[in-house]
Amino acid sequence: MRPRVLVLRALGLGDLLAGVPALRALRRAFPGYEIVLAAPEQLAAPAAASGAVDRLLPASAPGRAVPVRLDWEGPPPEVAADLHGKGPSSHRLLQRLRPGRLLAFAHPGTPEIAGPEWTADEHERARWCRLLEWYGIPADPGDLRLPAPDVPSPAPGAVVVHPGADSESRRWPAERYAAVVGGLRRRGHRVALTGGPGEDALLDRVHTGAADPGVAVFPGGLPFDRLGALLAGAAAVVSGDTGIAHLAVAYGTPSVTLFGPVPPRLWGPPPGTRHVALWHPGPPGDPHGREPDPRLLRIRPEDVLKALFDHPEVPRP
Repeated sequence: MRPRVLVLRALGLGDLLAGVPALRALRRAFPGYEIVLAAPEQLAAPAAASGAVDRLLPASAPGRAVPVRLDWEGPPPEVAADLHGKGPSSHRLLQRLRPGRLLAFAHPGTPEIAGPEWTADEHERARWCRLLEWYGIPADPGDLRLPAPDVPSPAPGAVVVHPGADSESRRWPAERYAAVVGGLRRRGHRVALTGGPGEDALLDRVHTGAADPGVAVFPGGLPFDRLGALLAGAAAVVSGDTGIAHLAVAYGTPSVTLFGPVPPRLWGPPPGTRHVALWHPGPPGDPHGREPDPRLLRIRPEDVLKALFDHPEVPRP
């Protein structure tokens, strides 16, 4: 059996994509090892697409909590990396497996771990790269691109509009997305609506509000290869601060992302003109709240349309 590195990041799609630079750094640092990622089972395809993960160990818990246990088999991992959070619960979960080395941030609850200090005001991609750098593992926060899936796009050249989000605080109102879809259609753009599992009713509200039968709708959550092909072949992607925005960045597709409770300096796209982050500064909000964040609601449909129509890399219809 090959020596193994266990990485804990039992979170969502956006979290996984923000962790890709750190995962690739571990892949380079341990070339002969099997890299095992403890994450939700539905992330197996994007984890494999990163080229940094050999196997996914299904692990998740409600509300982004630390899993209660990991179904680890065989000898302890030679190395365990806590990319889940600042501890101490995630630290203790990995410590129970008795890894040869544990790479993690320092926490008063686990004083035996002499890791770097956790910094709250830090971009998520940079945070995990800094953790590995502290342990002598070079990591590049910009190493985040994914190869496009080798399948055709179901709507090539469309502007993809994704109105869903995991929490209400990051979900812009459906009628505003409908106004954006209508504005795009009047300019002659092809438009595709996407949603995750359980978001079909939301897509229906946006589609009905746009009142245009020419809009392509992909309900139910597309399989990852078709979703990836759709985004990689899109003219642009419009969404809230969710996994789809990170996927657009990973494929290098022009995007407009609507931020509310969390500022783009913590979760936003890399600098440059390809990815536009719309945000109104203010006190931080609750990214998991049950009401749309006030800063998010300050963004108007005309702001989104202007960002798209003025974008230097969005093709004109």
